[in-house]
Amino acid sequence: MRLDRAEALRYLAIARPDAASLETIEPVAAGLENALTPRFTFAVFPVRHTPEGAALDGSGLVLPGEMAKVMLRECTDAALLLCTLGAGFEARLRAVSARDMAQAAMLDACGSAYVETGCDEAEKAIAARFPDKFLTDRFSPGYGDLPLSLQRALCAALDSQRRLGVTVTESLLMVPMKTVSAVIGLADTPQPARVRGCAFCARRETCTFRKGGTTCGLSK
Repeated sequence: MRLDRAEALRYLAIARPDAASLETIEPVAAGLENALTPRFTFAVFPVRHTPEGAALDGSGLVLPGEMAKVMLRECTDAALLLCTLGAGFEARLRAVSARDMAQAAMLDACGSAYVETGCDEAEKAIAARFPDKFLTDRFSPGYGDLPLSLQRALCAALDSQRRLGVTVTESLLMVPMKTVSAVIGLADTPQPARVRGCAFCARRETCTFRKGGTTCGLSK
């Protein structure tokens, strides 16, 4: 898998990467690619719409709120996915942080971009598994009105500790740190982007992208 260098630079608030910035981050990005590969797992569950929200039968999850309702309104099924760089990334970041904080910042940004690459690969695997279905954009707990409190149940539904070594802390952070969870709807008809942009994001007030004058890319 190849991580998106420009995406990594955007995590460093460099909205328009030039040749110099790409050259600077290249050894960090290439080193990470050579050392680690994102790992992912997913499972697909039937969607049942209830007054409480979109129930994913067999998962134990009910997704409350308007975003899940809108995203899954035409979907027969939904995939839960989890992707992580694992504990190896954290060990690598600690080692780099001890000797060079600038390099550590670049590595952290590359890690964020790389785990998203893994999510993209997971999405491709879901599409390949269900070639007759159309996928929605993926959306995650903590985005829009989908509560972060779903993290623990989502990880339990995917048996995340056994499969990927991923756990959830009391403060609902996933460990290892570079881990992403998401939901993707599967429908019988093409699915346009429905709920995107800063206005729907629970992190809009603290977002480092917005502070830097750019976005995470989900506003398009």
